[in-house]
Amino acid sequence: MHDFMYKQGKLYCGDIDLAKIAKDVGTPFFCYSLPTIRRHIQAFEGPLAGVDHQTCFAMKANSSMAILSYMAGQGLGADVVSGGELYRALKAGIDGSKIVYSGVGKTVEEIDMAINAGIMMFNIESEEELEVIHEQAQALGKKVAISIRVNPDVDAQTHPYISTGLKENKFGIDVEGSIAQYLKAKEMEYLDVVGIDCHIGSQLTELRPFIDAIERLKFLIARLKEHGIEFRYLDLGGGLGITYSDEEPPHPNEYVKAIREAVEGLGLKLIFEPGRVIIGNTGILVTKVLYRKQRSGKIFVVVDAGMNDLIRPSLYNAYHDIWPLRENHAGRQKADVVGPICESGDFLAKDRNLPHLSRGDLVAVMSAGAYGFTMASNYNSRPKSAEILVDGAQYFVVTKRQTYEDLVAEEILPDEILQK
Repeated sequence: MHDFMYKQGKLYCGDIDLAKIAKDVGTPFFCYSLPTIRRHIQAFEGPLAGVDHQTCFAMKANSSMAILSYMAGQGLGADVVSGGELYRALKAGIDGSKIVYSGVGKTVEEIDMAINAGIMMFNIESEEELEVIHEQAQALGKKVAISIRVNPDVDAQTHPYISTGLKENKFGIDVEGSIAQYLKAKEMEYLDVVGIDCHIGSQLTELRPFIDAIERLKFLIARLKEHGIEFRYLDLGGGLGITYSDEEPPHPNEYVKAIREAVEGLGLKLIFEPGRVIIGNTGILVTKVLYRKQRSGKIFVVVDAGMNDLIRPSLYNAYHDIWPLRENHAGRQKADVVGPICESGDFLAKDRNLPHLSRGDLVAVMSAGAYGFTMASNYNSRPKSAEILVDGAQYFVVTKRQTYEDLVAEEILPDEILQK
């Protein structure tokens, strides 16, 4: 359930007419509903009452400082995959002890930064990374908590680009290989082996892959216990999907119930890394129709947002609903909604049955709260959009729209070259 609804033919977020925000700040812009974020956090955390756990929001889904700060106040931690995400998390008030650091390509500088921040643990992705983290821990004279990301070779039944738990994916270490690395880590003086980690993919709509992965981890945990390795944490990653179109993913209640049954008796603190399931349906992208064109019977609706703002349709052929900000009952037509980027792959919707849209109309691209702004770019030298946070009858600009001056602010024109 979200806060985007029609009232007297106008699309609102909470108590605010979205067309008013468009008039005030221009388009395109991302808009997030704070009450929806609050409800989604409660929907995830509620079933976990009484369970020893820590929820670490997956920042790759949305790294807005305003949203992160709110989540920090709700007790959430963060799952980070870069030094920049770690910096944002700390700046937003998330305590280092609630941060897990994942990702296959941690640099030495990022590792040192995380060690000094006192993070909960590193999720190790390779043998060489294990060695580098030990070297840096030794150099800093600090014992560092680690877990190993185990790749259980489970088919998450999702898009290949967001599947991470198969043996052909770049993530993690296979089950047999992880045993060798755990035994190696156990002998490293500056490493504290505290957990085991698994994340099999994103936008999962079935529970079975989660349970299959846990069963394989339980077998591995038992084998490692025979070698004297016992854990404090079981990091189950994230990946629970949302409804974009006609998907019917499990409700967090069902997910938590299944997880609790699967891990019963292990006695480990559970770490969850949800992203999309909390933030995906809390946000939209509002854009304006620039032109309407027709060619050989095909209709193109050209809008001022493109793949540089929301790349999911171009990258994954992902589906996002398109809602006009003014209800239109004048009939529907099949059309492509495309952006201004000079790429044929620049589209937000293809062959979609839509209300008649004309120049100047405003539309909302739904379910854009996750992997929207965080994946945005300046391609074609386009300034990044504004981000707006709505709470009831108030709205706040939480990220200013970039200006053309911002686009070139970090660039340097060397005199030595200009004088030639």
